[in-house]
Formats: sequence, C-alpha cells, structure tokens
Amino acid sequence: MQRAALFRGGDAQMAAGDLGELLVPYMPTIRVPKSGDRVYKTECAFSYDSPDSEGGLYVCMNTFLGFGREHIERHYRKTGQCVYLHLKRHVIEKIPGASGGALPKRRNAKLFLDLETNSDLNSEDFEYEDEAKLVIFPDHYEISLPNIEELPALVTIACDALLSAKSPYRKQESDSWEEELQASKHAKTLVQLDNGVRIPPSGWKCSKCDLRENLWLNLTDGSVLCGKWFFDGSGGNGHAMEHYKETGYPLAVKLGTITPDGADVYSFDEEEPVLDPHIAKHLAHFGIDMLQMQVTENGLRDNDIKPRVSEWEVIQEAGVKLKPMYGPGYTGIKNLGNSCYLNAVMQAIFSIPEFQRAYVGNLPRIFDYSPLDPTQDFNTQMAKLGHGLLSGQYSKPPMKTELIEQVMKEEHKPQRNGISPRMFKAFISKGHPEFSSNRQQDAQEFFLHLINLVERNPVGSENPSDVFRFLVEERTQCCQSRKVRYTERVDYIMQLPVAMEAATNKDELIAYELKRREAEAARRPPPELVRAKIPFSACLQAFSEPSNVEDFWSSALQAKSAGVKTSRFASFPEYLVVQIKKFTFGLDWIPKKLDVSIDMPDFLDISHLRARGLQPGEEELPDIAPPIVIPDDPKVDEIRLLYFRGSFLVALDIDESSVMQLAEMGFPLEACRKAVYYTGNLGAEVAFNWIIAHMEEPDFAEPLVIPAFGEVASSGAAALGAVGLDNQPPEEMVAIIISMGFQRNLAIQALKATNNNLERALEWIFSHPDLEEESEPALDTMDMENNANANILADTGSEGPRIKDGPGRYELFGFISHMGTSTMSGHYVCHLKKEGRWVIYNDLRVCASERPPKDLGYIYFYHRIPS
Repeated sequence: MQRAALFRGGDAQMAAGDLGELLVPYMPTIRVPKSGDRVYKTECAFSYDSPDSEGGLYVCMNTFLGFGREHIERHYRKTGQCVYLHLKRHVIEKIPGASGGALPKRRNAKLFLDLETNSDLNSEDFEYEDEAKLVIFPDHYEISLPNIEELPALVTIACDALLSAKSPYRKQESDSWEEELQASKHAKTLVQLDNGVRIPPSGWKCSKCDLRENLWLNLTDGSVLCGKWFFDGSGGNGHAMEHYKETGYPLAVKLGTITPDGADVYSFDEEEPVLDPHIAKHLAHFGIDMLQMQVTENGLRDNDIKPRVSEWEVIQEAGVKLKPMYGPGYTGIKNLGNSCYLNAVMQAIFSIPEFQRAYVGNLPRIFDYSPLDPTQDFNTQMAKLGHGLLSGQYSKPPMKTELIEQVMKEEHKPQRNGISPRMFKAFISKGHPEFSSNRQQDAQEFFLHLINLVERNPVGSENPSDVFRFLVEERTQCCQSRKVRYTERVDYIMQLPVAMEAATNKDELIAYELKRREAEAARRPPPELVRAKIPFSACLQAFSEPSNVEDFWSSALQAKSAGVKTSRFASFPEYLVVQIKKFTFGLDWIPKKLDVSIDMPDFLDISHLRARGLQPGEEELPDIAPPIVIPDDPKVDEIRLLYFRGSFLVALDIDESSVMQLAEMGFPLEACRKAVYYTGNLGAEVAFNWIIAHMEEPDFAEPLVIPAFGEVASSGAAALGAVGLDNQPPEEMVAIIISMGFQRNLAIQALKATNNNLERALEWIFSHPDLEEESEPALDTMDMENNANANILADTGSEGPRIKDGPGRYELFGFISHMGTSTMSGHYVCHLKKEGRWVIYNDLRVCASERPPKDLGYIYFYHRIPS
C-alpha cells in the first residue's frame, strides 16, 4: 500500500480501501466522546495555542486533550497515542469586487469550531474558514475531512462527536465558574419603539423607585428600571421584571456594563443572560454609542476611573497618551467576565524572579513529568501561564506599515495578542464556592488562595511562596495582672488599617458631604469627588498600636479580664505584601470600600517593628487552660440537643432579628433560619458567611428540620460510641469556625476540647491566644478580615516554618488597584515597575503608565533592599 505523507503539504490521494486499512491498527485507541468527557478542542494543555494559531491544534482521539505543534510530540512519546484530529481556523481576506465592495471567497467557507471570533476583525473585510483532518503519528499521515464514505464508521462518529462537543468550560453544575451565553431568539427581530427616548451617559435612576444602582435599560421602549438584589449583588426592587410582565418587552441591558466589547444583556422571556449580536444597533436607537462607553465591570460608573486601555488604540490616563507595550513580560490577560482580580494577581506574581525560575525556568521538567491529564495539574498550569506571560509569544507589536494603515484608514487588522486563562481558572478555582463562580472576588483572598495551592504543590527544593512568608510575634497582656504571653504565627500579608481620623483634609470632606446631600435632595448631579487624604505614617502607627482582646481569659486571674494584643515582625520577608484594609461591612452586610488616598512611599523602612521577645521585668502568664463550663441542670426545655452528623450541638432559640436582616438582603427565609441556627445565634454577619458557603447546595432553601429530643438521644449516643476513638468533630462545625477567620487545626482542637459544643469552642479559642500551630498543610478557606493571612500555614515540621529573614527596608515595585464600591463588584488593574518605568496591566491592555495612581492602591508589593 502506498501511503501519502501529507504533513509537509503533499496532495497525494489514497483510495477508500487504503484509508480503512491504514486506520485498522489504531481503531482500539479511538474513542467516541461520552457525556461527561471534557473535549479540549480550543486550547493546548501546555500552551495558549489554539486552532487560530499558525500550527493549529491537535486533539487526541483517545483522551480528547488538545496540543499545539510544539507539544504534540511529547504527548505521543508519553502515551503512544497515534491518531489526532488536527483543527485549524483560517482568516481569509475577502476579494474586492468591481464596485469596490468585498466578495467573499467560497472555498469551503464552513464554520464548525466552537471558537470565539476576533472582535478586532472587520467582518466586512475578512471571513473565517475551519479545516479538520486526521493525523497519524509518528509519520504525520493526514486524512482530510470530511471523508465519510472512505472512513470506518467508528472514526466518522468519533470525529463528528468531537467536533460537536461543547466547551469543557460550559456550565455543567450549579457551582461551575462559567456559563457560555447563547444569542437571544429575540435579538434579530426585536421591535424598538420610536418614542424619542435618549439615554444620558450618566445620572441614571429607576423610574419607579429612584434607585441609582443595578439599573436595566429595556431595549424596546428605553425604560430604565432596577433589577433584583440577588442577580449580581446590587440592590434593587425588581421593577425591570415587573415591567416585562406588564408589557412583554423581553430584552434589557445593564447600564454601566456597556463597553466597546459588548454589554450584559438579560432576556426575561428566556430567563437567563444572553448575547445580543445587534447590541450596538439597539443601543444606538437610544443615543448610546458603544465605542464611547468607559465603565467598570460592576455596572457602576465612577468619575475617577481612567479610560480602559486597548492594544489597538492610543488612550489617555489623566489626559496623558499611553504607549502600548509588547514583548516578553508585557502580555495581557483576557477578562473572562469578572476575572480581573485573577489577572492582576497573576501579573504581579510572575513579575517576581523566584516564581519565574520555579515555573518557567523548570518548564521542560514540569511538562515532561506532568500527569497524563496536564489540565488537572497545578504546576503544569502555572508553568503554562508563566510562559504565556513571559515568553513574548503572545505579545507581538504590529508592523510599522500596519500601524500607518490603521491610522490612515481608522480600521483594525486582525491580530491576536494576550492569553485567555480559561483552563487555569477552571482548575485553580475548582471546588471553591467563590472563585468557581462568575462573580467578582477579592484580589487579596485570591492571592492567599493561590499561595495555599503553591504550598501544597511543591515544584522543587525551594518553594517560591517562601519569599512572602514571615513570622509575627503577638504579645498579649492581662491588663489587671500585667503579665504577658508571647506567641508566633505565620503570615503572608501585612494588613494596614485606614486611619480615617488622621485625614488631613477634614474641612474639605465635611463641605463635600454637605454639597453631596444637597445635590441628592435637589436631584442635581453630585459635586466633584473629594477623597480623604490619609498619611501613610498614620496607618503604620495604627498597625503598631495595641488592640483589645475580646473575652480574654486570664490564666493569672483564672477568670475573664481585659487584655490587649500587640503585633510585631519576628522576621521580615523577602517580598512584603501590604494590604490597605479599605473594605468593611455596611449596615446591609455588603462589603463597602473606603475611598481614600494614602501617600504610599516608594521606599519603606519598618525596621522599628522588629519583635524583641520577652523583656526584662516582664512576667509570663501561667500556662493554664480555662475550665470547661457545663450547665448544672441541662433541662430539655432549656437546652435542645441537635444530633449533627455524629455529634451534639447545643442550639439556642433562633434569633429572629438576625433572620430578618438576612431575609431583607434577598435570601430565602428558610435558608436564613438555617444559617442563624447552625451558626449558634452568633449574629447576622456570621450567618451571612454560612449562607455564602452553602447557597449552592440543593437543599439550601428547604425548611429547617430539628430532630425530636428522643430521636437525638438514641442516635447521638450510638454515634458518640462510634467516634469515641478519635472524636473527630463534624466538618460543618469546623467550617463555621474557619469562616470566622480561625485556623482549621485550631477549630478542630477547640471542638475536641469542648465535646463539639460550638459556643464553648469559640470561648475556648478566645481564651487560648497562645496556642502553638500544628504541623498541618495550608488551609482552603480564607477570610477577608483580621485573621485572613493566618489561615495559610507552612509545613513547619521539626525545624519550624521556612522563612527568609533580613533587613526591614523595601522598595515598591508593584500595586493592584480596585475601582468600585465593594469587593463584590468593580474592576482591578495592576501597575508594575519594569526596566525602570511603570507599566499598567489592564486585562488585555498593557501600556506604559505616565501617572501611576500609587495613592489609590489596594495591595502593594515591595521587595527587600539588599544591605
């Protein structure tokens, strides 16, 4: 049989019988994708190559993993798999017609790949054409598709199933992080009323209740109405839905999400977010020009937000033109929808040499020793992301001739720069209730989540996260006996409080607030924003001052007493991460942000915060544990025992005021009752954390069922006998304590010491501030308040945690800024100092920054100045 090697471009044809004979030896290795199989036909497992890339993408016909040209040989050598489906998308320039228009080429102009189209490509001048072929290794024999009559039936079915398979990132369960939107059935035939309505660029409010956030523009009649609270975390009274029920007008766009790239559109009839391919036309009907819209991801306009940067446009930052940057280290990351927090953190992480060496420097070894499914390996995906950002392969400048042509013709040529972190985000957020969602997140929490994963997945003898780790010495003093206790804990972030009382422009702030209220009452535009100016020295002073210890139990007095705690650095890290604690909780328990300006220094010296240990004349508190208080007469009508997965939980009567606080926020009433009950009536804030952690569960809104006392006693006794050997506390109770900011091992220890009594376990924790941290891996759950950083522990072992101590003098090299009103919404941008100049990383847009807003940052990155 004569075989045609077509990989290098040959055109020899094979008879139908020859094709069948050629594939016979490989038939056992060819599978048909089944339900649940992940088919990666849009992205390489080791790189950001795709069918759009020059070499296309090879999809294994057995594992359904995708590989670019540079990595396909590795998979073949490791697995012996020989048959791959090669996918390639061609961008074709249309032929100009005699009249000057464009006539498309008709060479197999078929689209069958589920790929995103290039938004920078003018569809009137270009078109797509997809190509698929079977490739047999190691000789690279190619069989063009479709060849239905020539190929064995199994091969044809497998190819068709693979080509029609949905994206592996499509939402398949309730906690999946992404849901691919479909075009609305109403978009093409939408009727718009010619009623003269024109929408202003700002100052919107609901026409029925005067709310100014979570506003939706009906695309039929131009009505501006509020949405529901729980749709995206913003407040609303549901007037947009009421309007649909009254009129039947199906589509609405969320005001504040309109950008040159699109907008958030919701279909009331289809009851889901949708795509509107004609959104520009529909918005223009009401006087909205998409190309001029500059907004944040949260849907709230902000007068202080700089225009978004595009790789194809020269944009302004405070009136200064910015120059796009290209090449290694200047690669943008695509926003997948509220994923800017991830983009900003990863840009900062891979600007650090230790992370570059650990992942990109070890890339060949990591890839060669990766598991059979590299999409599910942390180190592989980190190396892939690092290489994508640092190689320059996905950040290439346009040719000079193209730049001139763009300026002259005011049009874009197709160019794909930047990377899309779909695979990375899907893996790193898997199983996390927040990061696996499509909601905006706190960049600080994600940073800690990432460090946790780095700790759990060592990549060599040195762990790159060591550069952030430092020891904190906590000095706790009993105010009555004056005795002290010194303890140490591991930390990764220095959290600085905002010293609002130290604002240097208090008179301006008072005047601004008066003008703002007057303008709001008169329904006039608000006055120009005035931010509180806070000296950095005041924040540093607030950090170093003693804080009160609530419910402190003094071992010297054998009773509760007043206590104060002071924190100092027992070691200084190689890289100091400073978080400005701008976020707090409002009366509605929604995180709010303090909009302040802090004069962050380029050079920082915190040597004076070095810990000194026990001082002469100080007397240590005795090492005595507090007594466990047991009720004298635990009557059934006073204390109800709840059997809770093999343990007893002392449950109080449900605090109805806390229930109503949560219900007013839009949560189901029964879910609110369960949240308050299972958190032991500790308040609405703790119950809110329980709701966030359990809202994806199928029985979330089911009624609370409390077992009868007799049922509890019998089953509970048996359960206690079963678990008596290890007395392992129930995971739900451990999770509740962790959600309050305590460490997992401390939660388990407290529950064991109090016979799994949640209320007494919390008292036990507060009375044991000196507890040694157990040698246990880093924790999954991270809290946004005071104890957030302590939730990650190093593998301490017998030698203690790994630290890189040194001088406490630092230089600023990067910061992450947040725009918006809370961590539940807004937009993140990263600034990094590279090669002596500041660069702004705004998702895909990477430009030289002329005026970096260092005073408005949220997280700052400093590196140690060598002695």
